Amino acid sequence: MIPVPRRAGAMYALLEQGRWFSLVSGRQTGKTTVVQSLADELTARGDRLVLWVDVETARERPDPAVALRSVLEALTASLAQAEVHHLAPAPAEIAAWLDHPDTALLHYLRAVCAASERPVVLLFDEADVLCGVSVVTFLTQLRALYLARHKQKAPWCVVLIGTRAVRDYVVGDERRSVPWLGTASPFNVTVENVGLAAFTEGEVGELVAQHTADTGQRFEDEAVAKVFALSAGHPWLVNALCDECTRRDVTDRALVVTAAHVEAAKETIILERRTHLDSLLARLREERVRRVLAPMIAGSTVPASQLDDDIAYVLGLGLCRVVEGRCEPANPIYREVIVRTLTYGTQLSLDQKTAWYVGADGLLDVAKVMAAWQEFWREDGHLAAEGFAYKESGPHLMLMAFLQRIVNGGGRIDREYALGKGALDLLVTWKAQRVVFELKLWRRANTEAKGIAQLAAYLDTLGLDEGWLVIFRNDPALDWDDRIFTRTETVGARRIHVVGC
Repeated sequence: MIPVPRRAGAMYALLEQGRWFSLVSGRQTGKTTVVQSLADELTARGDRLVLWVDVETARERPDPAVALRSVLEALTASLAQAEVHHLAPAPAEIAAWLDHPDTALLHYLRAVCAASERPVVLLFDEADVLCGVSVVTFLTQLRALYLARHKQKAPWCVVLIGTRAVRDYVVGDERRSVPWLGTASPFNVTVENVGLAAFTEGEVGELVAQHTADTGQRFEDEAVAKVFALSAGHPWLVNALCDECTRRDVTDRALVVTAAHVEAAKETIILERRTHLDSLLARLREERVRRVLAPMIAGSTVPASQLDDDIAYVLGLGLCRVVEGRCEPANPIYREVIVRTLTYGTQLSLDQKTAWYVGADGLLDVAKVMAAWQEFWREDGHLAAEGFAYKESGPHLMLMAFLQRIVNGGGRIDREYALGKGALDLLVTWKAQRVVFELKLWRRANTEAKGIAQLAAYLDTLGLDEGWLVIFRNDPALDWDDRIFTRTETVGARRIHVVGC
């Protein structure tokens, strides 16, 4: 464990001040662990009644009568857990209040606050699972409590905990439950959104050191660095990588965990699609997520005015992050698994065998791979690409599925993409061989020249002297004989093969 005060320092200050706020952080970043520990610590002090209230049971219940019943049941359970069940209103009172769900929460909380000798702190976990009219009813009653707190009994502090900020609570089917956004919000009283920072590389080392102290098993420094690099400090991914290494791959505590073990653990986690990844990637079907990720994969630039809310949404989910002014997948594991998820079914349907493209020297014959790709793209691939839900990035996804099918025989693909990057970069590693591909959509006359310059710069950073620039010219008016070509350009000491599709 990383000490809770270190991760939740901002929360301590706001709680002491009696502020109402939101704790917003991506899935499985430690929100529940942190707030439960915080609740235990504050309760032990004895000067506050701190209730951790899990409203998960109200998920996807748009009927306020049903949702508010679940919320009040969760509150009653929290009072019992805190051993102050005597503060709970009588069942008959609760039943009467629920006849009018638009005021039921108001009456319940006022009764609890009036009966309690200590100020009440409410930590509503999973608050963003509420939807439809239910979420508006819930927030409106909390706002009424806040506005009247100086005249009537009200909670000292209320914290809404979830993966999304209040402005992103939704009805479903992409319809916002916030028609009041920008006007009179039912919960415009939150002082701010507080987040949980990812682990630093030092904190990853601190966690590993705790494992070493407990078991004697050591991680190489390079292994700790690899865990941090692959996860970008995401708490669940850090623990998943380390757990895979120590519980399944390197069970002998006398053996040191290496960077190679961590890399193998990453592949296992991706291939097994652990629960966290599965639940996160279910978001890929959402239109708001697609509007960000599709142009990101295609390397497109989209007017910011069309994406402001959508980018804020994917950032809040923890699916993406902003690095040097660009929106990109939140970490290398997400970057890999997003594309593999979108291409998995297509990859399985392709009749391509690794052995067809491996030469006598054991290396990939890349020219042969690309010739086969061009033939496939001309005959079937360009049509199949239209079947991707992410149509704008369909050509890129199809080529990645094609390459993944071949490379699965003993190599790996690392991808680099970001919103507005202008291209998607692939690094195929096959044994000691490293092959760079840059994928671009033809947009204007300088597309090829720009792609060659970008690829030459990328080759410089990797210390390689050869690369492949793949340009998709999706123009039905253009004859296939003009679209399909391969030629080699020289930039300094670099050889760049331009592949037209």
